[in-house]
Amino acid sequence: MEKVIEVCDLEFTYKQTGKKAVDRMNFSISDGEVFGFLGPSGAGKTTTQRLIIGLIRGYSGSISVMGKERSLWSKDFFEETGVAFDFPNLYLKLTAAENLRLIAAYYRKKVSDIDMLLDEVGLLQHRDQRVDSFSKGMKMRLNFVRSLMHQPRLMFFDEPTSGLDPVNAHVIKDIILRQKREGRTVFLTTHNMSVAEQLCDRVAFVVDGRIVVTGSPRSLMIEHGTRDLKVGYSENGNICEKLFDMETLGTNSDFLSVINEKKVISLHSCEASLEDIFIKLTGKRLVCE
Repeated sequence: MEKVIEVCDLEFTYKQTGKKAVDRMNFSISDGEVFGFLGPSGAGKTTTQRLIIGLIRGYSGSISVMGKERSLWSKDFFEETGVAFDFPNLYLKLTAAENLRLIAAYYRKKVSDIDMLLDEVGLLQHRDQRVDSFSKGMKMRLNFVRSLMHQPRLMFFDEPTSGLDPVNAHVIKDIILRQKREGRTVFLTTHNMSVAEQLCDRVAFVVDGRIVVTGSPRSLMIEHGTRDLKVGYSENGNICEKLFDMETLGTNSDFLSVINEKKVISLHSCEASLEDIFIKLTGKRLVCE
């Protein structure tokens, strides 16, 4: 598949602090892929995104976006990309509809229907309300649809469900998956492993400016998990659980006895979560940013 983003030996150091935020990073993102950068605060996730977008300059190495080195792109770059960061960038004195109409004027291409976008994220009834009265979650949802309105080929999301209740977080995740089905490419950063498991085709674990491992959530969970089966069953009025090695289920007399003689309530394979794997491979825990 075509590589929409290719990063080679990327490095970046903040001059003010001397901190190397990105350290010889290499990765690529294919056309139509949802790719996740996972790691704790300060890992270099957002810095990497901002380098690719062009909000930060002065990097070494190579950043190719849609077949062209990032430093060679003109303003046309933003016709093909959409950006929604964790801190919404909106005009607070304007209404929701006025924000979208103003931003729509920035693009040459035709944008999506404003009322349709607002309705999709539950903001249509607030279309004529000034944004300075919005909650953080409302601002996040408005900022999110703002990034999609010109139907970009490539989208960057930084903690897309931050500050949202479960219902609205579900709406945002559904929209991201729809963008993928329509062939668009998504690069998201998060410390929320549940979001990554639900959305990403592949993830990269990022710690101290470096990528520790890359792979699909499923393959990582299988590779680093245990092949155990947890069986829940009822015995003498009590709920009991036992773990059995999947490799020997067919010859394990204890397992066969439980299955044949007990009232089985549940069967669960014990695969590791992404967070378990992250801690195992990096020795670090994730904290909210």
